Amino acid sequence: EVQLAESGGGLVPAGGSLRLSCVASGFTFDDYAMGWFRQAPGKEREGVSCISGRDGSKHYADSVKGRFTISVDNAKNTVYLQMNSLKHEDTAVYYCAAKPVGNSAYDYWGQGTQVTVSS
Repeated sequence: EVQLAESGGGLVPAGGSLRLSCVASGFTFDDYAMGWFRQAPGKEREGVSCISGRDGSKHYADSVKGRFTISVDNAKNTVYLQMNSLKHEDTAVYYCAAKPVGNSAYDYWGQGTQVTVSS
């Protein structure tokens, strides 16, 4: 059974940093793409970043480029999202997701972790 569990959210002042973690079980990263998404109150969910387990390629939303970094620790089955220079508009619930490489949609989702950036 595939399971994803996020942690690391919290309250941080603008300009601060947080690192989100997503521990995965039930599959190996080699065959999956991992993504981070977020949803702010009253807004649609948006993709933040993703990484391919097959070739390590990374992608970022324009709004977070240069500030956020996605990475994977295969030994720990964990994907991270390092968030620096946080802005108030980064406030959202952040979700980790996984899909087999080549699939168009993410099949598996974590429960989410709240990130609140005070202005």
